[in-house]
Amino acid sequence: MSATSIVLVHAHALFREGLRHYLSSQPEFRIAGEASNGQQAIQLVDYTDPDLVLMEVDLPGVNGLEVSRAIKRTHPHVSILLFSPEMDGQQVVKAIRAGVAAYLPRNIEWPRLLAVLHEVRRGDYPINEMVLSLPDVAAQVLAAFRQMVVDEDTQSIFSPLSPRELEVLELVAAGRTNKEIALNLDISNQTVKNHVSSILRKLAVNDRTQAVVYAMRRGWIKVQLPGEV
Repeated sequence: MSATSIVLVHAHALFREGLRHYLSSQPEFRIAGEASNGQQAIQLVDYTDPDLVLMEVDLPGVNGLEVSRAIKRTHPHVSILLFSPEMDGQQVVKAIRAGVAAYLPRNIEWPRLLAVLHEVRRGDYPINEMVLSLPDVAAQVLAAFRQMVVDEDTQSIFSPLSPRELEVLELVAAGRTNKEIALNLDISNQTVKNHVSSILRKLAVNDRTQAVVYAMRRGWIKVQLPGEV
């Protein structure tokens, strides 16, 4: 695999310098350019057509989410990783809808950043994994999706999933592990895995979180959030 080209976007030169120094030491990456604000970032991506963009959410002028939407409209193949000072559920929802691949804490450690970059480089979306791994964020994200207006083309109440698959998916949405789902439904762990694989195949999605969001937006499953009766 050839070196992955990266554009760095941050208002502070010192932050960009730290990223550049670290990533330049990794042979699988090369820095295609740097920008200090949103407008520069959009122009730089147009010029360099990189593989990845590492960008701060809080940019002067056009913020990181708006820049992400602009980039994905014209360069849908570019993967975007956003740095944020806090893991806010509402921001995560907006990032998911903007097509962002990863949403990272600003104080992320180097080894974890490198691992996320490799995931994104393979075409994965770590942002989806994060949603169901952080309970507080997951609750906010799922609540926000429940409140979304259903798209016109997704108003059908028909579900291609079996009743058992819907049961499994509701438990997935509640953050249960495969083992916990197996105990709850009195089935084997392998049967749970088979159901999850079938769900992903039927919905043509890549992971459990995408399946949950897909089903919730169509009203196929309901998720009880913390504090609800």
